[in-house]
Amino acid sequence: MQLLLAASISMPALAPAAQAAPDMPAGQAGQPSRIDWWRQARFGMFIHWGLYAIPGRGEWVQWNERIPVGEYAKLADQFRPASFNPDEWAQLAKAAGMKYTVLTARHHDGFAMFDDGDNPFSSVNSAAHRDFVADYVKAVRKAGLGVGLYYSPLDWRYPGFFFPDLQRESAEAMRSQYHRQVERLLSNYGKIDVLWFDGGEMDWLNFGGDWAGAEWGVGWKKRAAGQHYAGAFSWRSEQVYARLRQLQPNVLVNGRADMPEDFHSREGDGALGDYDDRHPWELCTTIAGAWGYQPNMKPKPLKHYIQLLANVAGRDGNLLLNVGPGPDGRIDPEQAQRLREIGAWLEKYGQSIYGTRGGPFLPGEYGSSTRSGNTIYLHVLRWPGAKLVLPAIPAKVLRATLLGGAAVDFKQSASGLAITAPPGAPAPIDTVIALQLDSPAAAIAVR
Repeated sequence: MQLLLAASISMPALAPAAQAAPDMPAGQAGQPSRIDWWRQARFGMFIHWGLYAIPGRGEWVQWNERIPVGEYAKLADQFRPASFNPDEWAQLAKAAGMKYTVLTARHHDGFAMFDDGDNPFSSVNSAAHRDFVADYVKAVRKAGLGVGLYYSPLDWRYPGFFFPDLQRESAEAMRSQYHRQVERLLSNYGKIDVLWFDGGEMDWLNFGGDWAGAEWGVGWKKRAAGQHYAGAFSWRSEQVYARLRQLQPNVLVNGRADMPEDFHSREGDGALGDYDDRHPWELCTTIAGAWGYQPNMKPKPLKHYIQLLANVAGRDGNLLLNVGPGPDGRIDPEQAQRLREIGAWLEKYGQSIYGTRGGPFLPGEYGSSTRSGNTIYLHVLRWPGAKLVLPAIPAKVLRATLLGGAAVDFKQSASGLAITAPPGAPAPIDTVIALQLDSPAAAIAVR
C-alpha cells in the first residue's frame, strides 16, 4: 500500500422479471411496492468489468499489488475491447434464466465506464472513446431485463479516502465526484432498476484504520471490531438518497452506502445465512472464484449453482451470479456454457424458483422449500433415507408429484408430513416435488 499511498498523496486532489422492472410506487399496505418485481425475479447477473481486466489479476489488483496511481492510469490507454458486445451479454443472461443484470459503472479504482463530462479518467475520454454504460443499458433494456448499475463512492486515487481528516480537501473532492456521478448515472441513461452501491459506508473511510502518527507504519492501526470511524468527514449520503429518489423514485438501492436500503447484500457462497422473509436480501457470488477477470478460472459443476439457487430461494433471497469479461469484452466460453446449462435447468424447473417465496419449511440438511399460490415446492438435495419427514401443516395436501412428472407417495398426519423417496432418488442435482394444497401456501407460518 505504500506505493499506492505515496503516488496518491503526491497527486493534487482531482476535480470535482422476464421483463424489465415495471414502474410502481414505493408501496402502501395492500399495494405493490417497488421491490416486488425484484423478489419475483430471483436470479440476476453481476458483471465486474473495467481496466483491471487488462492485467487479469482481479478488480483489486491496484490495491493488492500497490500499483501507483499514475502507473495504473496508463491502462486506460490500452483499453480497446474489440469484442465488446453488450447484446451478447444480455442474450447470455436471458439464456441463463436471469431476469436482471448489474454492471460495474465505476469500481474502487475510479475509472468511469460512462460519460463523465471532462473527467479524463473515463472510457469516453480515453483509448476506448466509448460510453460502455450507455451501450450496456440499451442492450439490457432491449432484451427485456432489469437494468442495474454498480457504483463505488470510494476512490483509491484520492488521499482523502485514506486520510479523510488530514486530507480534507481531497476527501471533499471525492465526495463531490460521488454526488455528481450518481446524478449523471440516474439522469442520462433512462430508467435504472437497481443502483448497487459498494464501499459507501462511513466505516470504509481510513480503510478500516485510524491514523495517529506522522510516518507510514508509525501511527496506523486497524480499528477494533465494533469501533467506528469517528472523524469529521461525511459522505452526506442523505443528500444522495434524496436526489436519487427525486430522479428515479422506483430505483432499488442496496445497503452499502449508509442510506435506506431496499434490499440487503450478502457476499460469497459462505454467506448464505439464515431464512429471512422480512427483509429482502440478495446473495452475490462468483461463477469461477473471481469478481474481475482472471484467466483460466474454471466454473464449478452445474450441481453447485442449482443447489445454491435452490438454497437461496428457499431462504427467501435472490442470487446475483458474477462473471468477469476479459479485456476484449468477451465472457469466458466455459463460464458461458455453464450459464446456459443453468438456464436449461430453469426451463424445466423455473416455476419452483421464479415468483416464489421461501418456506414454509425452513431449510435444513434435506434442502429447502419455496411456495407460490396453492403449491409448495420441495427442493430435496439430500434424502435422509427412504422418507423425508417434515413438520405438520394446517393445509391439506391434495397430491404430490415430481415437477413435470410422476406422482410421489406421501402420508399426512397431525404429527407431520412424510414424503416417500421416488424411484431414482436422489436426483443428480435436485429432486423437485410439488405439493398441491387445498389453500394458499403463503398462509402457512414458517416451521
